[in-house]
Amino acid sequence: MISETDKQYMRQALNLAHHGLGRVWPNPSVGCVIVKNGVLLAAARTADGGRPHAETIALEQVGKEAKGATVYVTLEPCAHTGKTPPCALALAEAGVSRVVIASEDPDSRVNGKGTEILKAAGIDVTSGVLEKEARELNKGFFLKTTAGRPLITLKTACSLDGKTALANGQSKWITGALARRHVQNLRARHDAVLAGIGTVKADNPLLTARVDGIKHKTVRVILDTKLTISLESQLVKTAKEFPLWIFHTGGPADKQKQLTDAGAKLFQTKKNALAPVMKILAVEGITRLFVEGGATVHTAFLKENLYDELYIYRAPVLLGGEARPAFGDLELTEIIQAERLYLKKTRKLGQDLLEIYTAEE
Repeated sequence: MISETDKQYMRQALNLAHHGLGRVWPNPSVGCVIVKNGVLLAAARTADGGRPHAETIALEQVGKEAKGATVYVTLEPCAHTGKTPPCALALAEAGVSRVVIASEDPDSRVNGKGTEILKAAGIDVTSGVLEKEARELNKGFFLKTTAGRPLITLKTACSLDGKTALANGQSKWITGALARRHVQNLRARHDAVLAGIGTVKADNPLLTARVDGIKHKTVRVILDTKLTISLESQLVKTAKEFPLWIFHTGGPADKQKQLTDAGAKLFQTKKNALAPVMKILAVEGITRLFVEGGATVHTAFLKENLYDELYIYRAPVLLGGEARPAFGDLELTEIIQAERLYLKKTRKLGQDLLEIYTAEE
């Protein structure tokens, strides 16, 4: 029986987990609270970098007081031994009396096995409390595990008429300061930021998450087929401080050495397609990807149907017909071929408007 009290404490655990998004990959961001006799004894989330796990941290906070307590955790406790012992076993050894779980873990090493360990120890287990919210929060981890790709967020900033820059390439700044700060926060909630070589050459971006109070080493992912990125670019110059991953299809050997010496990590794919890139990112542990490329990159993702959310920051300006569009040719021949997106949310950011779309309701 799921009570309102169970939902209340699980919401606290989910709020904790939310703060770990973008900072705990390759692991999911998990929240855990421990309650005993109506008193909240511990509250924890997965540590930055993915370890220690939330349950381990929470148990350390309460010590022997864990015996007889109720544990609320947003994802099924792990059942396998990796760099740390299984969390399910740690909970059993601590003598907790009840464990409330939001969602099962899709990882084949865990799926149901964590629950089995708890039940075998005589612990009362309740599952499915705020499951929908928990699965949405860790959608990137679920996609990495089951679909072999990260959660993909496309972002563009444009004018009312869907333009991102003037014909001469000038684009700073279409949106206002509040919208730009919002983008920085959104970067910080993703494991990696992706851009194409065209954006890199045009803007020489740093692509880091600059948010006061948050230390976040964003993985910068660049699509650069022929490895034409400049060794003097901000990305390459900061590669030893912030991870830089470059995907190419066979760049010059000397350029490959220069880039790796500078600290970049190179990945060679056989063809110029996004699906293999997404698969590699998932294997490398990326669960949440923020795409900030230009029209070419965004169009490629749309044509391959590789996205989960589309963020459009729309400024109250008109740039006209000769300005550069946010999206390129989708090669449609009939209106019926155009995919109908669903408007999930809108938010006013100063004079700008943020529109969030999904492919599914």
